[in-house]
Amino acid sequence: MVEPHVAERLLTPAEVAALFRVDPKTVTRWAKAGKLNAIRTLGGHRRYRESEVKSLIAGSTH
Repeated sequence: MVEPHVAERLLTPAEVAALFRVDPKTVTRWAKAGKLNAIRTLGGHRRYRESEVKSLIAGSTH
């Protein structure tokens, strides 16, 4: 039996900013600098993979 594709949760810039305790514009700068991969919605908004953000948080605590 094939499992249905489970979509990964995508976070808004504000949600990512809250996790890192920075301004949402900082998150946008990180994406432009290539430090964080952004996914563009059909409306042109940036979204970030929750797993990638959490791995960055885990890596920044060391």
